[in-house]
Amino acid sequence: MPDQPLTPADYLKKILNARVYDVAVESALEPARALGARIGNTVLLKREDQQPVFSFKLRGAYNKMAHLSPEQLARGVICASAGNHAQGVALGARKLGTRAVIVMPVTTPQLKIDAVRALGGEVQLHGDSYSDAYLFATELQKREGLTFVHPFDDPEVIAGQGTIAMEILRQHQGRLDAVFVAIGGGGLISGVANYIKAVRPEIRVIGVQMNDSDAMAQSVAAQQRVTLPDVGLFSDGTAVKLVGEETFRISRELVDEFITVDTDAVCAGIKDVFIDTRSIVEPAGALAVAAIKQYVETHGTQGETYAAILCGANMNFDRLRFVAERAEVGEEREALFAVTIPEERGSFRRFCELVGQLPGATRNVTEFNYRISDAREAHVFVGLTTTRRGESTTIAETFRAHGFGALDLTHDELAKEHVRYMVGGRSGLAHDERLLRVVFPERP
Repeated sequence: MPDQPLTPADYLKKILNARVYDVAVESALEPARALGARIGNTVLLKREDQQPVFSFKLRGAYNKMAHLSPEQLARGVICASAGNHAQGVALGARKLGTRAVIVMPVTTPQLKIDAVRALGGEVQLHGDSYSDAYLFATELQKREGLTFVHPFDDPEVIAGQGTIAMEILRQHQGRLDAVFVAIGGGGLISGVANYIKAVRPEIRVIGVQMNDSDAMAQSVAAQQRVTLPDVGLFSDGTAVKLVGEETFRISRELVDEFITVDTDAVCAGIKDVFIDTRSIVEPAGALAVAAIKQYVETHGTQGETYAAILCGANMNFDRLRFVAERAEVGEEREALFAVTIPEERGSFRRFCELVGQLPGATRNVTEFNYRISDAREAHVFVGLTTTRRGESTTIAETFRAHGFGALDLTHDELAKEHVRYMVGGRSGLAHDERLLRVVFPERP
């Protein structure tokens, strides 16, 4: 780190002279027309998922490595990464003809591990998060005399990431109210904030984190770096326990606001991106989109223009089923209920008729599990489509008003993760029970 803190003017000069285009492309800035029409604001998507390694990370990694001396390159480089930075380092090392050792958390998606190896990187897996991998990488660096390429806490890396903001302002010279940026360790938002505040300071820079990996938001609130005891791993690209010293300083000074989002909102954001682009981004890549929707709902804005940086698209294919299930809940297009009905003749039919008579649009039953409990009552786990946020509360009240015990599980994490798959079990009343599979025609 430099002896004196770098100013936005210093970073502006570094960004303008950054060497990123040997390996990176100027990614497109595209309108998300369907999403924008739905929320009443213009949404622009910065398509960093279109980079050669499907992530913005190669910008900062290559810019750092391009500034190394021939002696440093001869010894080789090392980094710790959840995957995307690793691919950038591996690609940069291949371009510059140097050795690259990559330490990755054991939780890294196999897709990213395979991609790094395909680019010639020497992969070592260690720890459950970036922070764990980082500590191990620093030990290897000292032992083998390698140069460490930090994924975020380095001025040259920050400058490389800042070229994204340079492109956004060149590609869109009209009204721009805010840029939404995902935060892991803070390198991306540090570069973006430095460029925007130096060139167009009226544009708000809004940082976005997962609600279970919000080290930067907590650190800024505490006015000192906070180490999280653990982090959520759904958005593995932003799972950082401790942000950088330089990125913390910059974020505290230049970032206008921090927003945290949950897993369901991110899954819904992935779906929104797919609808507008027919591309699938990874969870970290959808953080900014999820935050825009939350920001609009909170502030009630109309007619503004927002940019969301889609920072990556390296997601394991087998995660898509989970994303698809949770996207509907994230948009509150599905509500989940645990309902208790009397174990008496006609009560089940009465419940089904009530579902059909619920006010609002015609509803689809998305989930249905029925289980006899005892001689007095039975339990039903039911999912229903909804048309607006908050509707699940009204539906639960309707069930209760008609004599059915009802618990709204729409926002219950345990229910969404596990209960929907666990309804059932043995019942003392289910003598000579038979299991049947019934296929219903998909129509009203």
